[in-house]
Amino acid sequence: MIAGLLLLAQVAAGDPAITPAALQQHVRILADDSMQGRATPSPGLERAAAYVARQFAALGLAPAGDGGGYEQRWALTEWTPDTAGSRIELQGRGWRVAPRLGVDLRYVTGAAGGRTIRGETVLLDGAAAARAGERELRDRVVVLPVDYGRPLPPELPALVERLAARARAVIILGNRDSATFARRLAAAAEYRLTPDFRTGDDGAPVLELHRRALGGHRLDSGVRVTIRLERRIRRRATAPNLVGVLEGADPTLRREYVAVSAHVDGVGLRPGASDSINNGADDNASGLAALLEIARAFRPPAQRPRRSILFLVPSGEERGLWGSDFFVRHPTVPLERIVAVLNMDLIGRNWTDSVIVAGPELSSLGETLEAAVAAHPELRMTPLTDRWPEERIFYRSDHYHFARAGVPVLFFTSGTHPDYHQPTDSPDRVDAEKASRVARLVFQVAALAADDPERPQWGAGTFRRIAEEP
Repeated sequence: MIAGLLLLAQVAAGDPAITPAALQQHVRILADDSMQGRATPSPGLERAAAYVARQFAALGLAPAGDGGGYEQRWALTEWTPDTAGSRIELQGRGWRVAPRLGVDLRYVTGAAGGRTIRGETVLLDGAAAARAGERELRDRVVVLPVDYGRPLPPELPALVERLAARARAVIILGNRDSATFARRLAAAAEYRLTPDFRTGDDGAPVLELHRRALGGHRLDSGVRVTIRLERRIRRRATAPNLVGVLEGADPTLRREYVAVSAHVDGVGLRPGASDSINNGADDNASGLAALLEIARAFRPPAQRPRRSILFLVPSGEERGLWGSDFFVRHPTVPLERIVAVLNMDLIGRNWTDSVIVAGPELSSLGETLEAAVAAHPELRMTPLTDRWPEERIFYRSDHYHFARAGVPVLFFTSGTHPDYHQPTDSPDRVDAEKASRVARLVFQVAALAADDPERPQWGAGTFRRIAEEP
């Protein structure tokens, strides 16, 4: 395929009119104080989404959201465990206890939608739990004793997550001192925000039970357990994804899409601080500004590629990649027709002549990237491999859900910096000249992928590795 891509590079779209001034203007608007940090959900996020929708309309993109518009909305709920309505019962030979949620028992995570869970316990220490297979855990309630008087093993969170993925429930049997346990109970009672579409698959409930609640009884294997966790809801809300399409020029290939994505949301406000607004200029007004200018660059008929270009602007990225997860589960165009995703997040800081590109070794999109760089040395933009592998950045932005669903991806980012998720991430600190060159590179990669007669292909074994990654 690389020979074909080099030929394509020779006839690739001309250098697009993506200027630092145009990109900077989008950043100033999206990261203005009036947007209040664009938290999901918030009025500021809605204002930013309305701005994106107006830009899509002005560029002539076809609406590809719900109901003939650019928006695809998804629902969220703010809730806390209902201590009065929830019920937990343990029944052994000749004894029965009903520990009280919020007093003897702490909610940690997992399903809390009012469904009754029943099962028998299996008592496992850390080593046995690490060895336990699916057959041992299926339909069981795992009891995992933890001695909080000793340093906790660093692998404990991953172990609990693994157990919860296979068992009906996990009970951490703990011995925290009363003051510490009271603080943990208070934290567990705080309201949390979760997306409604994940309610049915958010894992088995994980609870921390204080040993004192057993009244001297032993919580061994074979104890019958009944768990019913209810929620107390404070508010419901919705959040927007934005979706627009520039139709391709080829009568056949236009039914397929190369997606360009960048999230619209930020981390919002920091109450009590002298500057309480996390403006999110680099994260991710820079990537979103680039997306808008890439859409503008593709607009002239001479630049129109063979495949269609799908412009996806998810929200909820900062909450846990929620908006992109919803889109992959409920795509507004057939997911199997999305042949590639090029995602941008934080592209306006750090090195002036390079950008991290995560994912080129995973699919033939790496060859597409090489061809674009070779054909356009005037961009002075060198792709770098991940500089911070310990940060697992490949798994931390919106392309990830597409990769898990089988779509080849590339992720463009300049990485974090001291202003990341701080009020100091302001428009004046974004290097718009560098961001415009990153945008021009993404434009060229998108143009090559959209004109290539062949769809991008995964490398041998790479998709399986991503699909199995927790």
